[in-house]
Amino acid sequence: MRRWILMLFILALAGCSESQQEAGFAGLAGVAENDAEVPFLQPGPGDRLIFPDDFGPHPQHRIEWWYLTANLRTEEGEPLGLQWTQFRQAITPRPADAEPPEAADWPLEAAWMAHAAVSFDARHYFAEKLARGDVGHAGAQAQPLAVWLDDWQLEATSESESWRLQLAADGWSYDLSLSINGKPVAHGDNGFSAKSADGEGSMYFSLVDLHIEGTVTLGNETLEVAGKGWFDREWSSQFLKSGQQGWDWFALHLESGDKLMAFQLREEGGGFRSGTWIPEDGEPVALQPSQLRIRPEEPDARGFPRLWRLEVPDYGVSLEISAPPGNYLNDGLYPYWESPVTVAGSHSGEGYMELTGYGD
Repeated sequence: MRRWILMLFILALAGCSESQQEAGFAGLAGVAENDAEVPFLQPGPGDRLIFPDDFGPHPQHRIEWWYLTANLRTEEGEPLGLQWTQFRQAITPRPADAEPPEAADWPLEAAWMAHAAVSFDARHYFAEKLARGDVGHAGAQAQPLAVWLDDWQLEATSESESWRLQLAADGWSYDLSLSINGKPVAHGDNGFSAKSADGEGSMYFSLVDLHIEGTVTLGNETLEVAGKGWFDREWSSQFLKSGQQGWDWFALHLESGDKLMAFQLREEGGGFRSGTWIPEDGEPVALQPSQLRIRPEEPDARGFPRLWRLEVPDYGVSLEISAPPGNYLNDGLYPYWESPVTVAGSHSGEGYMELTGYGD
C-alpha cells in the first residue's frame, strides 16, 4: 500500500538502524517515538475533517499522500489509464502553524516522493522523483491548492473548482484539467479509516467525481483525452500492523452512477476489509468488514492477481474486476501493481486497483 511504499523510502533515505527498520516496517510507528519536544499526532475515531485545510500538508503527522487515478479515453475511444501520487514522510514532527526551518540550513525534517504512470494499448509508462523537504524542491499548501515536486505540479486554477496537473517524464508527459464535481467523501467514521480490527488507522477522504480532459504525450504522439478521475487524500502516523502482508485497493465508477471504494489488508489466516458504498443519489455508506467479500482469482507469473471477485451482498453488488492485458508494475524503488480495471457482473463499469506485497 502507499504507506508501505513511503515508509520504505524514508528508511532508506534517513539511514535508519536495523532495529528502527524492524519496528517501523513490521509494526506501528510509535507516536512518541522521536527525540523532538513535539510528538507525532495519530488520528483516531473522534477526529474530523476540516476543509479546505485538509487538502494541505499535515507536518505533525508522520505520513501522507495526494493520489489521483483516471480512466480516460482518446478521441478514437481507446481507453487510457493514468496515475499520479505525491508522498510526504516526516522525520521530525512540526506543528501545522510553526515556521518551517531555514532552507539554507539544509534541513531533513521531511522527505518527498512522487509517482506517475500512464497505461495505454498494453503499454505501461512509469516514473518517480525524490526530494528533500523544506529546501524548495517539493511541498504542498491548502489555499490555493498546490502540490509539487520540481516540475511535477498539481495546482488550483483561477476558475472555481478546477485544478491543473502537469508533469514530464523521460519520453512522455501529460497536461490535464480537473473539474471537481460534488463534495469530498469521508471514509470510515467521518473520515477516520480503520486499517485493522485493533483500531489502527488514518484520516481518509476522496473526490470521486472528477471530470478530466487534456493531453497525454507518448514519444512523438500527443493524444487528446477525456474521462473520469478519483482523487484520494490520506494521512496518519502509523504504518502496517505486525503481520499484515500487503494491500489490495479498488476504486470503481459503476455505470449505474454508483461508486465503490474497497480495500483489504492481508494477513495470515485472513485480513481486514473496509470500504465505502457511494450511491448516485444519497449519502455515502461506510461498509463494515462483514459486508465485504474480496477474493483473487487469477495471479500472473509474479503472483499479482489480475482477476478479482468483489461482493457487497447488502447492496446487490457482485462484481468481476479484471486488469487489461499488459504488465502494470510500477517498477520503482519499491515495486507495486497499479492498473486500470474493467467491471462486469451485477454492475458494469471501470476503475483502478492497487496491489502490494506479492512476489518479491
